[in-house]
Amino acid sequence: MPDSGISAATRESLGLTRAEFNALRRLDSPARIQSFLNAIPINAEPDGDTLLSVRSVLAQRRAHCMEGAMVAACAMWIHGRPPLVMRLGSSASDYPHVVALFRHAQRWGAVSKTNGIALRFRDPVYVTLRELAMSYFHEYSDKHGNKTLRTYSRAFDLRRIDVAHWVTRRDHCWLAHDTLEATRHYALIDGKAEQALVRRDDFEREVAAIGQYPDPARPSARPRR
Repeated sequence: MPDSGISAATRESLGLTRAEFNALRRLDSPARIQSFLNAIPINAEPDGDTLLSVRSVLAQRRAHCMEGAMVAACAMWIHGRPPLVMRLGSSASDYPHVVALFRHAQRWGAVSKTNGIALRFRDPVYVTLRELAMSYFHEYSDKHGNKTLRTYSRAFDLRRIDVAHWVTRRDHCWLAHDTLEATRHYALIDGKAEQALVRRDDFEREVAAIGQYPDPARPSARPRR
């Protein structure tokens, strides 16, 4: 059960249709939200970078990590949880990742849309956001097996952004992207720790290349986040 005591988002306040709102209202737990995200294909962005709104994800039935995180956050808001997300920042050879946050019994967990197996759901067992972010560290790697996770953001409340810019927008939600990217981030490792990192071995890299959904534009490439 949510422990935040915030006001649940209504259909009218979100600007959603009845069908859209009901689709999200059925996702009444983090586990059900995660199952919904797992069941829709990855957004492979065949025509270039996208940031689909919650409405567009529901219509197109595809999402990448931040798109999925916004859907998850919106569903949580409908059920009285704050719509929180966290950005994981990488080194230059890799891509950032975004997860939706939730709490249970004063512990943090995460809902995560990803095409691979490593960066998915996290049970609410983490005392701090740093602990939660570090749970992704070993598996967060580039195509050469280099471990690339470097920073994590503070919990970002999407209520800071008008719903017209991330829930119902017909065009891409770049304002939400830029605002999250600009929020405060914290380093996970220092330079000495970075120098001591060991590259993931061939077996780990082979497993990491398995994706749930094929990328039609890049059938032999590693799964997108």
